[in-house]
Amino acid sequence: VQLQASGGGLVQPGGSLRLSCAVSGFALDDYGIGWFRQAPGKEREGVSFINVGRKFYANSVKDRFTISRDNAKNTVYLQMNSLKPEDTAIYYCGRAPRLPFSLWRTSNYYSYWGQGTQVTVSS
Repeated sequence: VQLQASGGGLVQPGGSLRLSCAVSGFALDDYGIGWFRQAPGKEREGVSFINVGRKFYANSVKDRFTISRDNAKNTVYLQMNSLKPEDTAIYYCGRAPRLPFSLWRTSNYYSYWGQGTQVTVSS
């Protein structure tokens, strides 16, 4: 099982980035994939999660971020629009069982993680 996050970079406030999480060793239909982020000095926090037919978002990114997946490419995407300086963090993708809304932000349920990709929002 492998997950590889990519797509981070430096962007100005109000800009956009699309993160990718390429997975291998399992089928996306069988698991949920979550995006988390960790800023310096802060705990890792859940950003978004996708199950079969369900998508969840943290309140801080709702209406700005969109999670999606392409089963044919074994990839989950996180489209991030209207980026703010407070979105600056290392972003990680992780694999979990198909979690309900009440549990998706609990990192203990994630058994595999990608290596992280840095997102910096600054003028």
